Amino acid sequence: MRDTVFTRGGGGWLPQVIREDGELKLMLAAGADANHEPRTFTFPIGEAHLPVIREDLARHLLLWSAVVPLCDAAGTRGDLDVSAAVALLDPILLSAPVEVDALFRRIRWDRSRLVAHGADTDLLERGQVCEAMRTATERSDEKRAQEYHADRRRAERGIVLGPLDTQILRYTGQYLHGATIPRRIPDAVEPALLPQVRRVIATAEQASAGMRIGLDPRRGRRATDKRDWDRMAAAVDAAVRRAYPELVDDAVRTVSFLVCSEAADRSRNAPADDDGEAADGHRDDDGEAADSHRDVGGSAGKAALSFTDDKGDERTWAAGGPRTASAAFWEFVADRSAADNEVFTIEDEERGEGLQLHFYADSIARITTVRRGAAGSEPQYRVEYSLVDGIGGYRNLVRAFVRGGCAALDRHGPWMSDVAEFERMRRQRDAGT
Repeated sequence: MRDTVFTRGGGGWLPQVIREDGELKLMLAAGADANHEPRTFTFPIGEAHLPVIREDLARHLLLWSAVVPLCDAAGTRGDLDVSAAVALLDPILLSAPVEVDALFRRIRWDRSRLVAHGADTDLLERGQVCEAMRTATERSDEKRAQEYHADRRRAERGIVLGPLDTQILRYTGQYLHGATIPRRIPDAVEPALLPQVRRVIATAEQASAGMRIGLDPRRGRRATDKRDWDRMAAAVDAAVRRAYPELVDDAVRTVSFLVCSEAADRSRNAPADDDGEAADGHRDDDGEAADSHRDVGGSAGKAALSFTDDKGDERTWAAGGPRTASAAFWEFVADRSAADNEVFTIEDEERGEGLQLHFYADSIARITTVRRGAAGSEPQYRVEYSLVDGIGGYRNLVRAFVRGGCAALDRHGPWMSDVAEFERMRRQRDAGT
């Protein structure tokens, strides 16, 4: 039979004193089982311990913080080391403060429990745990503990935040967790510093004005172009550091992360034009303006195209449909591209022309039919190779082929028909020579 003898704060997570089969025990929830549910542990206490737990919140919390590591050590199925737990009772509940402080310098204890319940963090850092608990409260503030541990992690990296650094991280929602997607949270910032935070963000926006982060369908429908991201991040970092040299790295990075994330989201959510990018008047990487006369469902004289991948999957595109040829091709790539599927081909069967993209090698081949097969003879093809500079280069080449076939690719060379010579050039590029 189990009866509750004492509970603090309406039951909550603080350890409770129970009487089970006539014996006083402390009961607490800690750790987790195999189903990620909290485990419950009990161990015996003496009659002398009950009034201290009942009357002294600080000692109650200190005992809790010292027992939690023992519960964690039990894992998902192990037993609590009852002897070790019982051995903590007298030193924590009945000893003088100086002896308690000395004990906490020797044992493992859960600092976050004490911080969440209002402990003075400066005193905790100095090892004065009893004195630190003078400010303890029954009410728990988990956010306070999270912020404390975030600051400790930064301190381990040698990062000390200034007032503006702190408010910038709060504005982006990355004060606690730097890996979270940043967003704008002005209400999280101290009102007096909000105008200055906004000036920092404005500096970043001005530095990235006119830049964009396109999508990279080689890595899926929503993947972004890493080169575009790195270019924008570098521009933002340089501008913010130049204007605000006192900001720490964490603050500068969160600003560039915010601006780049928003730019990437604009590309993901924007309607697609003929090369799968935002319909915003974007110009080719080589400076050529996009055709202003193209129709929504057609592509400069192409009646039909077929798309294939290295796995033998095929998709066809015909003029007059809802998507342009380039948009349809990049959609095909986004749906099918994988680590073991990195060769894609666009073919114009009517004209006997094709373009084969080799994503694994950052290269491309244009294929032209020199003589069609007839009377049992094999067709004759001319195959020429060229290196490609990232997804932007692929987009330009696909766009040019869709508009004008293989002839339109001449100015995007050099093109080589000698495979050995091309391989030498590719290896030199990959080696950085």
